[in-house]
Amino acid sequence: MKLRTDLAPLAAAVTDAARALPARPPVPVLAAIRLEATAGTLAVAAFDYETSAQAAVDAEVTTSGTVLVSGRLLADITRTVKGTHPVDLELDGARLVLTSGRTRYTLHTLPLEEYPTLPRPAAASGTVAGPALAEAIHQVATAAGRDDALPILTGIQAEITDDTITFAATDRYRFALRPIPWTPAKANGTTTQTTIPAKSLAEAAKILATDDQVHLTLPASHGVLGLAGRTRTLTLRAMDGQLPDHKALWPTDFTATADLDVAELADAVKRMALVAERGHPVNLHLTDSALALSAGTADDASARDQVTATTDLLTGAPVTIAFNPGYLLDGITALKTDRIRLQIVNPVKPALLVPAEANPTALRYLIMPIRQSG
Repeated sequence: MKLRTDLAPLAAAVTDAARALPARPPVPVLAAIRLEATAGTLAVAAFDYETSAQAAVDAEVTTSGTVLVSGRLLADITRTVKGTHPVDLELDGARLVLTSGRTRYTLHTLPLEEYPTLPRPAAASGTVAGPALAEAIHQVATAAGRDDALPILTGIQAEITDDTITFAATDRYRFALRPIPWTPAKANGTTTQTTIPAKSLAEAAKILATDDQVHLTLPASHGVLGLAGRTRTLTLRAMDGQLPDHKALWPTDFTATADLDVAELADAVKRMALVAERGHPVNLHLTDSALALSAGTADDASARDQVTATTDLLTGAPVTIAFNPGYLLDGITALKTDRIRLQIVNPVKPALLVPAEANPTALRYLIMPIRQSG
C-alpha cells in the first residue's frame, strides 16, 4: 500500500470509524481500523460484530492494499497532527509508515486474516433527510434507559410505515416519541418495527447529520439496519424484543395546561435542582396566573421561584405536581422550541410536554410525576 491524502478528511474519516471500536475488544483485531486503498479512494472501517462504520476518503493511490492498525492510536495521531501538509501512508513490511511534513509515525500492523468480513447492507429500503434523522434521534435518546439489567430499554425503537418513521425511547420514567417523514423505495402498506441500541444509533445519526439524503436498509432476516450517506456507511445490529406498547400511554383528558418560555423555565428548574437532593423532586404549583416552583425541605436547604405562564385550569383549582428535576430539564431542552406546553391530567398521572404551537411531527415527551407523601 502506498498513497497520499489530505489530513483533514483523513482525520474526520478515522474519527467516524473509531466510533464503532468496542471499549473492551474481546480479541485484539477488533480494536483495529481497517485501511483499504483502491483506485482514487482510501476506505477507513471498523467493526465489532454489532456495529460497523466505513468512511471513504479521496486519495492518490500509487499501490493498492489493505492493512489493520490500532484504531485508537491512529485516531489520536490524526487528531493531533497539525498543519496543511498532506499525509503519506506506505506499507513497509509489517509496518505502516505515516508521514506528514516533518512528522513521521511507524505503526505495527495486525493480521488481516483474523479480521471479520465487513457487513454489506442490501439494497436501500428508502431515504430520509440526514438533519431530520439526527435531530429526531438526539431528541428521543434523552429518554432511553442506561440500565444494562433491562437491555431493551437502552434501545430506540423505530416504527416504519409508507411515509413516516416514528422513533420512541423510554426508561420507564419518561417516554419520548418523534415522527419524521421518509421516502420508501417501494410502498407496500406494511408497518415494520425494529429496536437499535440508542448509543450506537445516536452516533450513526450524528455522523450522517450533514447528508441531505441518508439511504436506509431496514433489518430483515439478518437483523441489521444499514445507513449510508455520501461518504459514510454504517450498519447496526437490531436488538431482540421491542419496547412496551406506548399507544395507550398518551393522555388526552387534561385538567390543566400551561404555556411557558423554555429559557425562563429551564433556568428556574436548574435553580431548584441545586437544593433538590438525590431522589427528591421539584414541585410545580400551577395557578390561574403563574407557575411557582419549589424544592428542598424545611429541615434542609430549600428554594422557591416563579415563572410567567399562560395557564388554563379546566377545573378552576390550582394544581401541584412534582417531577425529577433532571428528567424535567431533559424534556424541556429536548423539545428544541422557544415555548412549550405542559399538559397535566392530575398529580399522579403522567404529564405531557409538547411545543406550545401545535406540530404533528414534533417531539412528545411524557414524564411520570413523583408521588408526594402525605
